[in-house]
Amino acid sequence: MSDILQTIIEKRKLDINAKGFSLGFDIPTERKRKVHPFLKERGAILEIKRASPSKGNIAPDLDAVQTALTYAKAGAKAISCLTEENYFKGTLGDLMNVANALDEFEKEGNEVPALLRKDFLISTKDIEVAFFAGADAVLLIARILSKEELLQMAQKVQELKLSALIEIRSESDLEKLKFVLENVNCENFVCGVNSRDLKDFTIDMLIPAKMFSKILAIGGKRVIFESGILSNEAASFISSMGFSGMLLGEAAARNPQKAKEFIQSFENTSETPNGKFWIDFCKTKMGQKKVLTKVCGITNFDDAIFVSQSGADFLGFVFYEKSKRNVSKEIVLQIKQDLQNKLNEQNNCDAFPTFVGVIVDPDSPESKIAIELVKQGILDCLQVHTFEGCEKFYKNKELLSLAHYCAVNISSLEDIKKLDALNELGEPRILVDAQTQNEIGGTGQVIDQNLLKEIQKKYKLWIAGGIDSKNVKSILENFSPELIDLSSSLEKENQKGIKDLEKVKTFFDVLKK
Repeated sequence: MSDILQTIIEKRKLDINAKGFSLGFDIPTERKRKVHPFLKERGAILEIKRASPSKGNIAPDLDAVQTALTYAKAGAKAISCLTEENYFKGTLGDLMNVANALDEFEKEGNEVPALLRKDFLISTKDIEVAFFAGADAVLLIARILSKEELLQMAQKVQELKLSALIEIRSESDLEKLKFVLENVNCENFVCGVNSRDLKDFTIDMLIPAKMFSKILAIGGKRVIFESGILSNEAASFISSMGFSGMLLGEAAARNPQKAKEFIQSFENTSETPNGKFWIDFCKTKMGQKKVLTKVCGITNFDDAIFVSQSGADFLGFVFYEKSKRNVSKEIVLQIKQDLQNKLNEQNNCDAFPTFVGVIVDPDSPESKIAIELVKQGILDCLQVHTFEGCEKFYKNKELLSLAHYCAVNISSLEDIKKLDALNELGEPRILVDAQTQNEIGGTGQVIDQNLLKEIQKKYKLWIAGGIDSKNVKSILENFSPELIDLSSSLEKENQKGIKDLEKVKTFFDVLKK
């Protein structure tokens, strides 16, 4: 796969060599507009964006000035103006025109958002051009700069009394950010984490959540979630994790008339148990193992303790009347208490797994029991099974604030659209399970590998269905799932809900090899 980012950088260098850092535009030799503070308050950055390498044309006829004024009137805290010409179809002319329009808007007594120059900047001269063209802040992408270059550019930002949005995505980027924060006054610096990998433009909505705590730990104060936000629900989810702001590109450019809805969805949402669950998942589980395991259909203490000590990361408890693995509130309470006591006795608290309540119809009596157990902290999260169950779940905002993830049965390429729909709503991980006519889970059926290959192109894989000690190695080699979910393959013959401890041992022995 070609490195899209490298292609963009090389083309930009050619343009600079041919036209200079002004890229052929007549840039003022002095700055007349005042510098506006960048994202001092929690809020949204909306983007002026006509195209992208991954999507092609997004809004090719977008009028930069009118779009900026729409965003300003909607309450955007900042406006991001793309000035990259080849792949995003923005220009420095857009930046200067927007700066002038915002000044006129301010003269009318309005509060104006800060203006960010978004481009693939590689030199302090780029920052000087941005300053004279009217930008209040610049984007500095750590990935394309050495730590010395990043520091030099940060120092130039500080010298000109501008602000910088320093974008990171990886551990090496984090080291560069730490170096900068240690060597300059960080008051005017905001940290951004891009959910989009600029190498291939794929998106993982949990990458910003993974870096969030790490940025705070090294002295970053304001952290922005960048890219991949396509709906009001997704904007709310981002806010629920505690981010200081979000940068909204494609969704805003395609629908500038909905700018206020996007902004209010972010600003009116507080941190929630669901947001905390995903931040904690990223801190404690994401990337910690080659693969995470969930063993579902737990119905008794002996199975729970053996599976936990074998290395399971999640235990699944089914709250579905039609399932032979259906459990009661009392069983789960007893298992949790006994498991805590046993692991404490063994001084092995690290083995304590995440307790998951599996539900199908959120309105059913058994689902309401699981929901109450999540509220009480007995269960750590809900697994909402079936697309139809997820649709019903999404109609209740109170439920959405609870820790949860979705699970969808897959049997055709058409079913992948269900994943797309849930991802657009902000679901960062979706478990895919095999589809059968009579059962929704624990079927022992394996998902068609061609379907998994298609899903793998877009999403981190959480897989259920027919995984056992015989096929797990090939599944790991071929698909690199982040999480695998097992149930019937670890059960005794003809005894649903009762684990065969020898099968459990064999499976985890194979997994550890």
